[in-house]
Amino acid sequence: MAETAPAPPSTPTRPFLRHPATAPLAVLVAGAAGSVYLYGTDPHQPGHLLPQCPFRLVTGLLCPACGGTRMVYDLMHGRWDAAWLDNRALLLAAPFALALLGRWMWEGLVRRRHWRPRLSGRAQLAVLGLAVLWTVVRNLR
Repeated sequence: MAETAPAPPSTPTRPFLRHPATAPLAVLVAGAAGSVYLYGTDPHQPGHLLPQCPFRLVTGLLCPACGGTRMVYDLMHGRWDAAWLDNRALLLAAPFALALLGRWMWEGLVRRRHWRPRLSGRAQLAVLGLAVLWTVVRNLR
């Protein structure tokens, strides 16, 4: 009768990838790295390595987020009026996005819990409706 070897202990190979703070920290690091590059790269000028909007490349129209890169660049350089002209909707939504990132970080780092924001069906429709409305309004100009 042949003996079988005992099964190896079941240990995750990368437990840090399952930690609740891994994803929000990765987003924060990626955002910081992108911000460092963007700070020294003027997206208002040609000849940079910043991606173009695929929606605009295909349709020639501005999507709801078009101008977001220029807006962030202008904010980092203290040009609030230019940021407002780049994308008003994103500028108004930015504090909410930062609050969501802060909550995600808090839940992962401090409370050690996975967290996902929940939007009701009505709230999802409202966000979608505002994005469509903003797209139409900004392309009529």
